[in-house]
Amino acid sequence: MRRLPKTLFAAAALFSLTAASRAQTDVVIYGGSVAGVMAAVQAARMGRTVALVAPEKHLGGITVNGLGGSDIDNHWFRNSDAVGGIAREFYLRVGKKYDKPGPVWRFESKVAEAVLEEMLGAEGPRLSIYREQQLTSVVKERGRALQAIRAASGREFSGRVFIDASIEGDLIAAAGVETIIGRESNSKYGETKNGIRAENTYRQFAVRVDPYKIPGNPKSGLIPTIQDEPYGTPGEGDHRLQGFCFRLCLTKNPDNRLPVAKPANFDRGQYEIYLRYTRAGGDLFFPVANLPNGKTDLGSWHDLSANLYGMNYAYPGGSAEVRRQVYQQHRDFTQGLLWFLANDPELPAKVREHWAGWGLCRDEFTDNGGWPRELYIRDARRMVSDYVITEQHNRRINPEPVSDPVAVAFWPSDTHHVRRIVKDGAAYNEGFVFGGDDWGPFGISMRALLPRRAEATNLIAAAALSSSHVAYGAVRLEWTFMALGQASAVMASEFLGAKQPITAVQDVDYRKVRESLIAAKQVLALNSVPAKSDATK
Repeated sequence: MRRLPKTLFAAAALFSLTAASRAQTDVVIYGGSVAGVMAAVQAARMGRTVALVAPEKHLGGITVNGLGGSDIDNHWFRNSDAVGGIAREFYLRVGKKYDKPGPVWRFESKVAEAVLEEMLGAEGPRLSIYREQQLTSVVKERGRALQAIRAASGREFSGRVFIDASIEGDLIAAAGVETIIGRESNSKYGETKNGIRAENTYRQFAVRVDPYKIPGNPKSGLIPTIQDEPYGTPGEGDHRLQGFCFRLCLTKNPDNRLPVAKPANFDRGQYEIYLRYTRAGGDLFFPVANLPNGKTDLGSWHDLSANLYGMNYAYPGGSAEVRRQVYQQHRDFTQGLLWFLANDPELPAKVREHWAGWGLCRDEFTDNGGWPRELYIRDARRMVSDYVITEQHNRRINPEPVSDPVAVAFWPSDTHHVRRIVKDGAAYNEGFVFGGDDWGPFGISMRALLPRRAEATNLIAAAALSSSHVAYGAVRLEWTFMALGQASAVMASEFLGAKQPITAVQDVDYRKVRESLIAAKQVLALNSVPAKSDATK
């Protein structure tokens, strides 16, 4: 038998290793959010081979991590009319799990995850899923076209078109696409609600809370959760982000309850602001069973709850380790807060009574001690493209027209406070924008999902799309991300299947995208809503 030279053995081994570690598909999707799941399902349904590459183990983002309330038909306006296509299919499937004949908007995380896994599993061999694959780099070999993405595991995923479905915009950033973190100035896009807010009355402190370690003494320093920084100039931009929190899934059912333990590193001083708030006569937030089977979807939108301002600025552009640290800081603080609210003797009895008996759910997040595996990332990177969604698109009267909608956003700008500072000698929340009578639904332009041609020609942003900070607050709902994931997959498929071959996603024929989305029952346009004052008469 003839022996091969050692160099050929080495080359053969290298080829075998490369082939084994590389997955080649039509479409590569990065990110396990609901946008990523729906993009994967839609692309597979259109006959494309798909690799869904996710840094997460559990797919579905915050939808499967505590956010069981979908912000659908839960205010004075009816926005379920905007929920079509694959998003409505999801809610109908959830309804079947609860033996309901129509869509169900409020659900348990474990049920949402089961539905999403079933939808993915139904697509068979066209769809391959790679979990716990953290992006490390992008291969860009032919000008502006992406060739592959690389993961920390050593695996490489090559494709013809790529979709960034991460909330954090990790793939677009790694590909060299321009992104922004924080708030733009009002002057940048001619807006009125962006940047530092001149005044915040929404979710402002209901009572006056002294912010100083020694009450009345500014020289003594500030108590925890308050940032020592100047107010700044109203309307100017900055690096700040909406507060993060957990969407807490709690129960009082003794058969399903995991008691909230006092953390080993518990520091009672971290919660001084809660004591001062109640002493001043304020009423703290508390859980209510608002999901099936006696569970909660407890968020933080109150004047004082579990939103942690200023502790998340490093998250969007941070490494996996930085993000893990931010997660752990929030978990430690929140676990301590839950124990504190139920047990501290200096709190009013009614506060302790509200929280007594509540615990984590034994049947949720079973591999993480009952804690959601992800924080609610309300704000991270956003793409900056030639087309930017702004406050003007979200206006009720004379909105900016959109000629190429691929989905509908139906929510007011909803940007939570970004910091807690001192104003006029008291604790003050700054940054919230929500509600009012001046907003309406709007079409989300296909161009907002596409980077500049000079930066990337086969990349689509499904979640970290091109939008100002304040406009993103109207887009960042889970059902909207589902619609954007579906739209991204249709755009990708039309790029791959164009009768006249094209080399850039920017050249996709919108008419073909529109036809396919309508065939998939996507909602592309709605009439405006009445003013709240008219609707409630």
